Amino acid sequence: MSPPFEHWVAGIRHRTESALDRWLPASATAPARLHEAMRYAALGGGKRMRPLLCHAAGEALGADAQALDAAACALELIHAYSLVHDDLPCMDDDVLRRGRPTCHVEFDEATALLVGDALQTLAFQTLAESAVPSSERRLLMLALLAQASGSRGMAGGQAIDLAAVGTALTLEELEFMHIRKTGALIRAAVLLGAHCGAADDATLAALGHYANRAGLLFQVVDDILDAADSTITLGKTAGKDAARNKPTYVSMLGLARARELAAQLRTQAHAALTACPLQTGRLAALTDYIAERTF
Repeated sequence: MSPPFEHWVAGIRHRTESALDRWLPASATAPARLHEAMRYAALGGGKRMRPLLCHAAGEALGADAQALDAAACALELIHAYSLVHDDLPCMDDDVLRRGRPTCHVEFDEATALLVGDALQTLAFQTLAESAVPSSERRLLMLALLAQASGSRGMAGGQAIDLAAVGTALTLEELEFMHIRKTGALIRAAVLLGAHCGAADDATLAALGHYANRAGLLFQVVDDILDAADSTITLGKTAGKDAARNKPTYVSMLGLARARELAAQLRTQAHAALTACPLQTGRLAALTDYIAERTF
């Protein structure tokens, strides 16, 4: 019998933390300060949403647990690097992340820049050396992660976000940005998990559609929390998007309509799962978790 959802989430978080601990160089290994900062940025916090989505999709296809661990770690290393770089003074200039000082505050800007670079490359090493049995499939997964992370994915979305400060975007332009900035890595999480289980094209298409809705849902909820919750609750600086005059779903639609949009995206994500020929209970539960999260 499968464990209850809350126990499963705790188990995947523990697995991911343990796997990251194994993959990250020890703090005492030279260059010690860089490795200490990498571990500071990647360990000991976070929702681990991308690993959870990866494992949920992979488990539905009977994927090997060690292969899923590697894919989940690769995703989380990319995510951790993006947060370190996002917090730098040249980007969002934030001083708090996950309830503690950001990497460049705890260490220094140059170290934080190198931390992001090193975490990114370690992500691809982790995936390249994973337990996925087919080398052809590993190459496909590496290409998928690279595209999701690069100029046509997360990095490109961040570039659009920076350029949009102080401007008025249309709803379509805002969605275009967030499909890349936030959604691309969430979509990659679902699809990497599916590839660990050798999903067919129809299943990949159905899961990809689900992940697009879930990724936008995550961003809309993030915008709502930034506008409505406190710094203590979030573990990061609340209200910073409004303070920097960044376009968000809340600034564009207002809080009530943003919540309505989140409800619509939640319904769409659940509907997409009905077209998937798998047992998708974990993905459905994660959809609800994303919609109802409070940090």
